[in-house]
Amino acid sequence: MTDLSMTTTYPMALPQQPHGVRRVLLDTGYNLSAFVLALVAFVLVVTDLALGLGLSVLIGGVLLLSVGVMVARGFARFERIRMRGMLGREAATPAYVCAGPDDGFWRRQLTPLRDPQSWLDVVWSLVGLVTGTAAFSIAVAWWAGTVGGLSYWFWQRYLPDDGPDDHGLAYYLGFGDGRTAESWVNLGIGIVLLLTLPLAMRFGAVLHSSLASALLCSRAELQREVARVEGGRDAARMAEAESLRRLERDIHDGPQQRLVRLTMDLGRAKRQLGQDPERASETLDDALAQARETVAELRSLSRGIAPPLLVDRGLAAALEEMLVQSVVPVESRIDVPPSLPPHVETAVYFVVAEALTNIAKHSEAGSASVAVTLEGDEGDEGDEVVVRVEDDGVGGAHPAKGLGLAGLRQRLAAVDGTLELTSPEGGPTVVLARIPR
Repeated sequence: MTDLSMTTTYPMALPQQPHGVRRVLLDTGYNLSAFVLALVAFVLVVTDLALGLGLSVLIGGVLLLSVGVMVARGFARFERIRMRGMLGREAATPAYVCAGPDDGFWRRQLTPLRDPQSWLDVVWSLVGLVTGTAAFSIAVAWWAGTVGGLSYWFWQRYLPDDGPDDHGLAYYLGFGDGRTAESWVNLGIGIVLLLTLPLAMRFGAVLHSSLASALLCSRAELQREVARVEGGRDAARMAEAESLRRLERDIHDGPQQRLVRLTMDLGRAKRQLGQDPERASETLDDALAQARETVAELRSLSRGIAPPLLVDRGLAAALEEMLVQSVVPVESRIDVPPSLPPHVETAVYFVVAEALTNIAKHSEAGSASVAVTLEGDEGDEGDEVVVRVEDDGVGGAHPAKGLGLAGLRQRLAAVDGTLELTSPEGGPTVVLARIPR
């Protein structure tokens, strides 16, 4: 059995939100066309489905059901286009289930019947007539009342006069009788309807489009969220694999080579002890220097791994130790609670570590600043950790230059975080990371 594939969809750019008269005219056009399109969709889909169900014992009945579903899908796509073009609102297209390239005829024909979104499109074709009729009625009533009331003084003269027993709306409202009173009452009604026309057209459009958005676009939002979670998971795997490869390469190129040399120096010193003690002492001094350099390099590499201090004493203590060891003088402001989730603490630590490493290696900066704070509202605390690292260096940093920023952005994606980099030529460079709690 061939697995079903999913069509790939991409969010479409929204037009600029119209305002004023153009907004009213677009809402009016949307409301008036809603009934026409909903009526055509209702008739076609109901006819196809009714014939398909009636002939379901025959082969042609099943095919008619599939045709009815595809017709509903077509009207649903057109409705999303109308929402984007006429209302300027987001209307994402869900991913429809499609048959595989090796599927046979019957599997291809029956695939739309197994797609949940296709049946939501069918429901829209049936119930959209209700909201479409309501939106159409509101548009017709308001525009007719507005135009009729404002122009009543003109076409009133063409109305027949049936004598003293012919009373108009003004008479029953208590404003008197006669054509003059009738003109003023209708003019007042027209002005009121004109002033409320934008609200009425907006209400009708929202009424119809809200149902359309719920039935036709809600699965797209769910699919987008699932894709985001899967992307974060993949990013976490890639970031972890890249970190391990980078750590392995750094250990091989640095501490491992130094330890090999240290072993050779100690062996040479052992042979020299009996023959030339002074030469052996010099060799031991060199070995001691090699050991110190190896320890310093291992300590530097440990910044790529969550240090024990981060686990034992928390984020603030780990950051303070890192800042003290920084080659570039750092002014810091660390204001975070001790109760952050471990993955958030690790992400913040990596952001600061990578940023300071880049500053030391590439920025030629004389000073830097690090701020780790909470922002947003979640009770009395923040709902995201904001990390800002700034230096006064030469600038020109970019993720594509391989300075570790691309990997850092990937690591943040794994925890739903974001990374912003501002680094014009000549500086300053600002790294801004936002990590949700």
